[in-house]
Amino acid sequence: MGKRDGRIDEYIAKQQDFAKPILRYLRDVVHQACPECQETLKWGMPSFMHHGILCGMAAFKAHATFGFWKHTLVVGKADADQRAMGSFGRLTSIEDLPSKRELLALIRKAATLNEEGVKAPAKTPRPKKAIAMPPAFRSALSKNKKARANYEAFPPSHKREYLEWIVEAKREETRDRRIAQAVTWIAGGKARNWKYM
Repeated sequence: MGKRDGRIDEYIAKQQDFAKPILRYLRDVVHQACPECQETLKWGMPSFMHHGILCGMAAFKAHATFGFWKHTLVVGKADADQRAMGSFGRLTSIEDLPSKRELLALIRKAATLNEEGVKAPAKTPRPKKAIAMPPAFRSALSKNKKARANYEAFPPSHKREYLEWIVEAKREETRDRRIAQAVTWIAGGKARNWKYM
């Protein structure tokens, strides 16, 4: 038999009036679909466990959300289709959810996936946008042969750390100071975060 957690009652009681019936409804439907599930708080939000994380819900200022841990496998949409952190977008009323019959079926599907030990598909990392080298940094490197050679030999991650550090400077004086420091460290063969390695 499943277990209800009093912290979830407290969580629901603290939410906006529009969210309370949504959260109570979702909680009841999850327990109806998967009577063995256990409630807990994860990341400060109500979560339902059944052989691992099954699903979770949350409420915000103007909307609530409900989502499956294995969203793509349960709902059948790519993660890019997800909106507002949940599987069904921003919820402002119970009518924003699929029918109870459909919701029960989805929760049972999620429970079966967990029981069978099916893993969520790994998310494909998005490639990071290239950072253009500031002309002042390029010029400083060209004046120091050792720094230029070391920089060219660095792996892409080390180069990116230096470029991010320099580009994120808000003032020109700060950027110039960082460029001078970077050239010194690079000439010494040091990665940007060498102090922590």
